[in-house]
Amino acid sequence: MVASNGLLKGLFILVPFVSAASESVSATSSASAVSTAVVSTSTGSSLVSESSALTTSSLTKSFISSPIPVSSASVPSSVVPVSSVSIPRSSTSAISASVSVPISSAAIPTTKATTTSSPSTLSSISTVSISSNTFTPFPTPSQSSVPGVFPATDPNSPPSVNSPLIPDFAPAWAAAYAKAKDKISNFTLDEKVSVATGVGWMNGRCVGNIPAVEPTTGRGWPGLCLEDSPLGVRFGDFVTSFPTGINTAATFNRRLIRARGYAMGQEHKSKGVNVALGPMMNMGRIAQGGRNWEGFGADPFLTGEAAYETILGMQAAGVQACAKHLINNEQEHKRTQESSDVDDRTQHEIYTHPFLKSVMAGVASMMCSYNLVNGTYACENDKVMNDIVKREYGFQGYIMSDWQATHSTISAITGLDMTMPGDVTFGSGTSYFGPNLTAYVQNGTIPEPRVDDMAIRILAAWYYLQQDVPSYPKVNFDAFRPDDETTNEHVDVQDDHYKIVREIGAGSVVLLKNLNNALPLNKPRSLVLVGSDAGPGKIGPNQFSDQGGNDGVLAMGWGSGTSNFTYLITPLEAIQARARQDRTSISWILDDFNLPRAGNMAIGRSAAIVFINSDSGEEYITVDGNEGDRKNLTAWHGGDNLVNAVAAQNKNTIVVVHSVGPLIIEPWIEHPNVTAVLWAGAAGEETGNAITDVLYGDWNPSGRLPYTIAKQASDYPAQLVTGGQPADILNIPYTEGLEIDYRHFDARNITPRFEFGFGLSYTTFAYSNLKISAIHGPDNTQSGLISAWNAGKASPIGQGSSTALWLHRPAYSVTFSVTNTGSRYGGDIPQLYLHMPVSSGEPPSILRGFTNIELQPGETKTATINLSRYDLSIWDVDAQGWRRPNGTISFTVGASSRDGRLDGTIPDTRRS
Repeated sequence: MVASNGLLKGLFILVPFVSAASESVSATSSASAVSTAVVSTSTGSSLVSESSALTTSSLTKSFISSPIPVSSASVPSSVVPVSSVSIPRSSTSAISASVSVPISSAAIPTTKATTTSSPSTLSSISTVSISSNTFTPFPTPSQSSVPGVFPATDPNSPPSVNSPLIPDFAPAWAAAYAKAKDKISNFTLDEKVSVATGVGWMNGRCVGNIPAVEPTTGRGWPGLCLEDSPLGVRFGDFVTSFPTGINTAATFNRRLIRARGYAMGQEHKSKGVNVALGPMMNMGRIAQGGRNWEGFGADPFLTGEAAYETILGMQAAGVQACAKHLINNEQEHKRTQESSDVDDRTQHEIYTHPFLKSVMAGVASMMCSYNLVNGTYACENDKVMNDIVKREYGFQGYIMSDWQATHSTISAITGLDMTMPGDVTFGSGTSYFGPNLTAYVQNGTIPEPRVDDMAIRILAAWYYLQQDVPSYPKVNFDAFRPDDETTNEHVDVQDDHYKIVREIGAGSVVLLKNLNNALPLNKPRSLVLVGSDAGPGKIGPNQFSDQGGNDGVLAMGWGSGTSNFTYLITPLEAIQARARQDRTSISWILDDFNLPRAGNMAIGRSAAIVFINSDSGEEYITVDGNEGDRKNLTAWHGGDNLVNAVAAQNKNTIVVVHSVGPLIIEPWIEHPNVTAVLWAGAAGEETGNAITDVLYGDWNPSGRLPYTIAKQASDYPAQLVTGGQPADILNIPYTEGLEIDYRHFDARNITPRFEFGFGLSYTTFAYSNLKISAIHGPDNTQSGLISAWNAGKASPIGQGSSTALWLHRPAYSVTFSVTNTGSRYGGDIPQLYLHMPVSSGEPPSILRGFTNIELQPGETKTATINLSRYDLSIWDVDAQGWRRPNGTISFTVGASSRDGRLDGTIPDTRRS
C-alpha cells in the first residue's frame, strides 16, 4: 500500500493494496520492537463481474475508462458457488433472501457461538437474478408536524439536549428534494450515474470523492468529499483527536455526546468535508471485536441514544453524518466472507435500533457493511436496505457501500445508492456503477427512475445540510498526498476542542474499586508510575500508520476509524506536572517486562500507579498476531504480571486500564494491595490530563461501563468465530438472540466481575420518591393507533411505520429524587431497566432510560426519565410491527444493571 498522510518518509516500507479495506485503508509494517503491525494482503472479498449489460457508454467526469468485461451470462462465478435467487421486493415477512433462520418470539436459542478452527461455512450466496425491473420511489412519511411535540426542524438547529421534543425533519427534506429534482432535470443519464459513482481509490483529495458536474455553479454541482473517521478528520493535520466512541458512551451524558458530535462536525466542515463517515454503531456483540471501540457499547438503547446525539451535533455543524455499518459487522476476521445469520426479532430489537434512531436524528447517509446478512451481502440486501431502512424507517437519505463492498450493478435495485470508492477493487479502473449502471438502464435491466432516485437522494442530502451555499468551505487537505503543498493548505481547525476532549476523557473514566479511599490522591509524598502505557511512544504519537501498533499510552485503536494526533498528553506528562505543584517526589519505569525492578521501585512509595492496556482495530492491520479482533481478553505486554509484581511490593497499588473493551482482570482484581482501579478506555489526545483530573479528584468519577466485564471469557454469550479456508464464507449464527452482554448474564444467572452500567464515585447517592404518570397529549394525534396499541395490537405496516410519532412521543413520565449523601460534589447516572413479562421472550432486564445529575453534598434534585410506547414494545414477527406484550411490565431505577434502588410498574392502559 502506498504510504499515506502522517507517515514519516524513510520509516515505513511500501506494501500492496489490500482488496477489502474499510472506509479507506492505509497501513504499513513498522520496524519497531514494540507491538507492530502486519498489513493483510489477502483478497478478502470475492470479486465478480456482471454481464447482462450489452452496451456501454462513457461516464462524465469519472475515472472509469472502460466497463467491467461483459458476456451473455447473467450471474458470474465467484470464489464460492453462487445461486441466482430473486430477493422479495420489500417483503414484510422475509428476513433476507432464501435463508431459513429462527424467528420465534417465544424461544430464544441457548447455544453459544464458539471460537473454532473448523467453523460452519456457507455453500452458496443468495444473489439477485438479473432481469428487467420496475421501480416506484418510496413515498415520504405523511405525518404532519405538531407544535410543541413534533416541530418542523432544520438540521442546523435541532432541539436542545434532553428536550422531550421529537424533531420533524420532513419539511427540510421536502425542500431539499424539490431542489434535487430540479437539479437533475438538466442532467444527462451519465451525469446522474456519476452522482452515485465514486471516482476511484486515491483519485481525489478525500478517501471518497464524487465527481463534479460542470459548470459547478450553474447547471452542475461540485460533487462530494467523503472522509473518515468517527473520532476526527482522518489524514488531516491540525485536527483534534477526539475520545473514542466507547469512551463517549461511557459518560452516559447526552450533553457531552452532542458536544463531541458538534465539534467533530465543525472540524470536518472546516476542512471542506461534505460527508463525515460516522458515527459507527456496531453493537459489541463479541467482546474481542476489533472495532468495538469505534462504537457505543453493547446495548442497543445506549448505542441508539449516543448515535442520535452524535448525529444531531454533527449535522448542526453543517456536515453530513453517515450511520454505519449496516449491519451485523460484529467481527473483523473474514469480515468480507462471513454471513451473520440473524432472526427478524433480534435484528429489529438489537441491531437495527441504532439506525432507526439515526433516521429520527435526520441522518443524511448510511453505509452498508462488508459481511453477508442471512446469506446475502449487506450491500445488496433488499430486506435491510429497502424494506427496513427506506420503507419501515422512512429514511430519505442515501446508502453508500463500504469501501469495495459493492458486489453487483443490480445492487442499485436492492437499495444501494452510491458505490465507494467507485472502483471494483482499488485502482482497477472498473466499476459496478459508472458505465455499467448506464448500460443496465439502456438495456432495460434497471429503470432510469431508479437512477433518478439515487441521484435525488444524494443531492437532496447536500441541499438538506445547506452545502450548496457559496460559503461552504472547499476541500483544503489531501488525504493521500500530505506533502503536496499545492493541495494542502494546513488549515488549523482545532479551535478549543481540547476542552471537550478533556471533559469527555474525565467523564468516561469508570472507578471500579476504591479501598480505604485510596483515591483521590491528596498531595502524596511520593509516586512511582509503572508501565509503558504511562508514557509516550518511542517516535511520537503517530509512530504507526493508522495507529497500527501499540507503544506508549493507548488513546485510540487502529484502522480507518483513527486520526493523526496533533499532540498527545501522556499520563507521565500530566501527573508529573501535578506532582511538581504538590512537591511530590515522582519516578517511573516504562519497561513492562523488568518485573524485579518495577517491584523494587514501588517499595516505600506513597502510591504506585500501574498502567496497562489492550488494543484492537481493523482487519487490514495485524498487531502482535491480533488480526483486528483481539486474540484474547488479557492485558497486553504482560500487564497482569506487572500489576502483581508491583502489588507484591506496595500496599497502595492503583491500576489504570486503557483498553478498547473488556478484559479478564481476575489475576489481580482481588489482590489486597490493589486498592483502586480506574477504567480509562481510549480517551483521545487529552488522555493524560483526563486521568490526572480523576486521580486527584478535580473530576469526581461519573463514568459507567458500556459493557460487562466478565470473570472468564467463556461467560460471554458470543465468541469470535475464527478459522476457515481462504475461499470459505463463514456462517456466524446469532443463536444468543436478544441475550447480548448483560442480558445474557442476567438470563443465565452468571455473576460478572463488574456489570453493565457499573461505576463508583468519590461520594454516595440515595434514591427516593419514585412516581410514574401517563402523559396525555392535548393534540390527540394518531389517537386511533394509540388505542390499538393499548389494546395489544401491533403497529401497522406502512411507510415510516417504525418511526411514527405516536410510537415515539413520551407516553409515561418517571420521576424520582436523587440525594448526594456524601461529602464531595459529584455526578450520578441513574438508569432505568424494564422487566417485561416472562411470556414476552425478553431478557430479564433491558435498559430503556438514563440521565445524569450533578449534586453538591446534601443536595437533592428530581430526575425525570420519559418512556415511549416504542420503549415498551416488542417486535411481533408475524404482524411485522411493534406491540405491547401481554402481561405486567415493571421497571427498576438504579445505579447499574444489577444495582436497583427503586421499583415500579407501568400502568396497564388496556383497562382504560
